[in-house]
Amino acid sequence: MPKHSDTAPGGIPTCKARRVRVEPQGPVLVEGPVEIVLDDGTVAHSDRFMVAICTCRRSRTYPWCDTSHRPRAKAADTPPSQGCESTRDGDGTSACRAPSPVKDSP
Repeated sequence: MPKHSDTAPGGIPTCKARRVRVEPQGPVLVEGPVEIVLDDGTVAHSDRFMVAICTCRRSRTYPWCDTSHRPRAKAADTPPSQGCESTRDGDGTSACRAPSPVKDSP
């Protein structure tokens, strides 16, 4: 925790201001270390120099951002790798098999 250099009226300690940056469609970036009090009263603590705090609540590591807010692109159809021919099985799934040998014509 930062060192307290002064006190505010009522004896409340004051600290150096933290820099907070709000990313559009993303997390809130806060210069650390930080402590976050969650809805249930538990405290999440991080000693990192910069933390990303989740604002979408999709993160599996809430309150820390894990980039779950980012849209996921569907994987493009990639061409089969060298030495492999793409085939369709009877059930509609694709498979890979070795290419047929090329026969020399007489």
